[in-house]
Amino acid sequence: MKLYYSPGACSLSPHIALLEAGLPYDLVKVDLKAKKLENGDDYLKVNPKGQVPALALDSGELVTEGPVIVQMIADQAAGKKLAPARDSAERYKLLEWLNYIGTELHKNFGPMFSPALADDAKAFFKDRVMAKFRYVDGALAGHDYLMGKQFTVADGYLFTMLSWAERMKFDLAAMPNLLAYKARVAARPKVQEALTREGLMKAA
Repeated sequence: MKLYYSPGACSLSPHIALLEAGLPYDLVKVDLKAKKLENGDDYLKVNPKGQVPALALDSGELVTEGPVIVQMIADQAAGKKLAPARDSAERYKLLEWLNYIGTELHKNFGPMFSPALADDAKAFFKDRVMAKFRYVDGALAGHDYLMGKQFTVADGYLFTMLSWAERMKFDLAAMPNLLAYKARVAARPKVQEALTREGLMKAA
């Protein structure tokens, strides 16, 4: 498999999932502004959406959209319990979290990366994200991870959003559950390996 990624982008989520799953893969870096691969090839010929992540399967099929990719990864390594069993009540809870992170956090973060957006508009989206983080902070009370004691692919996605919040200097001091959670996920060896491979953390 090949994971098309950009360092620190939302592709960090499936990168973490691949490492946690123990599946073999190659990393292919994408310049999202130029829509080019490191060898100069046109990324739009690989993925017409022009976005990351994209996962090229050994069959030649290309899978896009992070929440779908991480579930596929989890299902290929069922023994790792990165996602509950298909059709179970817990699986639908995982889907609920993946959709919440994607629509309420991820999509509200997007405008804040735009240099064309005015500061007051960015402040509006920041307030929205902070409100969503407060909800997650409450949901994490008494939980190690989003689904309880078990780390799942939803945690890699939420961790990616929290890394964006750190990059943008969000003050999460009033959310102790979220801060403890972020530290807990960051301490996982496979998460550290993903950060190191993407050049976001120095190798130990």
